[in-house]
Amino acid sequence: MSLLTAAVLLSVFLIPQEVKRKAALACACAALPEGGFSYIRDYYIYGEVSAISAKPSPEESGAQADLTAERSEDVTKTPQDILDLMSEAVKNSGDDKKDGSIRAWTYDKASATSVFGNVLVRNVTDTKPVNIEKILKENTDLKITDRTKPTVLIYHTHTTEGFELIDREWYAADKTSRTTDTSRNIVRVGKEIAKELQAAGFNVIHDETVHDTKYSGAYDRSRETVRKYLKKYPSIQITLDVHRDAIQENNGTKVKPIAKINGKKAAQVMIITGAQEGSVTGFPDWESNLHFALSLQKACSDYSPGLMRPVFFCHRKYNMDMTKYSLLVEFGSDANTLDEAAYAGRLFGRGLAKLLSEHTVT
Repeated sequence: MSLLTAAVLLSVFLIPQEVKRKAALACACAALPEGGFSYIRDYYIYGEVSAISAKPSPEESGAQADLTAERSEDVTKTPQDILDLMSEAVKNSGDDKKDGSIRAWTYDKASATSVFGNVLVRNVTDTKPVNIEKILKENTDLKITDRTKPTVLIYHTHTTEGFELIDREWYAADKTSRTTDTSRNIVRVGKEIAKELQAAGFNVIHDETVHDTKYSGAYDRSRETVRKYLKKYPSIQITLDVHRDAIQENNGTKVKPIAKINGKKAAQVMIITGAQEGSVTGFPDWESNLHFALSLQKACSDYSPGLMRPVFFCHRKYNMDMTKYSLLVEFGSDANTLDEAAYAGRLFGRGLAKLLSEHTVT
């Protein structure tokens, strides 16, 4: 059975008409990490799970020197390199052909199964209830005693995930959403996150290793990258696999998660965290990950209301067993612009920096 056929069957038999009308999301048939029919059911309304890639440490490459750049006071300001890419794209867009529509959509509590204040969760596990209020009240052993040592590792399992450059209501199919050009793929978003953390005084490693030249096995390859850094820098407590989503309706319309923050459009961000359940084993610290995910969701929502899609809590692992504070994070979709995603990266980075500061012991 093809993924498209499965999606059609699901739309007929499993998804209520009102939910379809409101969410208007189809299967993410292009980028399910390790998909399968049962997961199309879970992701049908919510969208696909993608992955990310990261950049070498300062010790291993001089390419991270830009992380020391002074933090801009105006978080809404579009970086000049992205402005240049946008200008070039507009200049060369004369022959673009409209192959499908792009529809903006803002995810809110209607997409969640649990809500407490501004913390939203979509729980698709079979046996793991989520009491957000109780979890947020619990203590965590996350403590940062030396900001000069690497604390956060940002990497990308699906390094080549790209974005639109022109903000318009349609897309041209020949403008691929995947590219090895790190100036315009998910790596560029990772740089924005890293800059914000660095500006707050945290030592961050951003690894840009391409793990998805061949899509199959990308998570195995990124796992080796993470293992290498954890061995070299045992001070790393947090690993973030940064991706972008891909959400498409049955009629070919692409959906972009969007929120307007400070008067500027930002790609919405979805945190994914997993649980040890069923066939998922070897994940003893999943509850620490869930606690961290909810705390981070709250910090980012406090700083940037509307930025966050509900946390996606699922019985999957995605290398989140590597530390007690390992998450997969999706920035927008392939229908969002690079500018929207990079802005979301800055906002998310500031929210994360705020949370880490609260757990810094001086």
